[in-house]
Amino acid sequence: MEEYYEKGLLKAIGVSNFYPDRFIDLSHFVKIKPMVNQMETHVFNQQKKLHEILKENKCQLMSWGPFAEGRNDFFNNTVLKSIGSKYGKTSAQTALRYLIQKNIVVIPKSTHKERMIENINVFDFSLSNDDMAALEKLDTENSLFFSHYDPDFVKFILNYKI
Repeated sequence: MEEYYEKGLLKAIGVSNFYPDRFIDLSHFVKIKPMVNQMETHVFNQQKKLHEILKENKCQLMSWGPFAEGRNDFFNNTVLKSIGSKYGKTSAQTALRYLIQKNIVVIPKSTHKERMIENINVFDFSLSNDDMAALEKLDTENSLFFSHYDPDFVKFILNYKI
């Protein structure tokens, strides 16, 4: 990737699922540090430590699963719904706005045109400091899917046959 970047064939180098320790390790041994790291990031797993390390290394955090794939009853969460209602917005819009105000890139997934329109309509309001603080409290600091630190998960991935 570095070779293609230097030749101008790539505009950026990105990685996925690099936790803080792995990102620091990689960054130490490459000539060109990644510019983007896509990680599971949503209101229930905000990746605060990783976000700080990426900022220090001029790398952009990109949210994978900004809606937590609906887990943890995401769309009916009382905090998201309550804050959203103050702005005339949905839980999804509130969560996207939170991540955007935290300078996290979001690419929400939807196959429904009306939800795609809803997802883009998050630039006509800003969350207050109190609302941001309330949403910050939703962070469990845990994946809703799996941990790359779990040896059984790593073995599963290494032995996966297509």
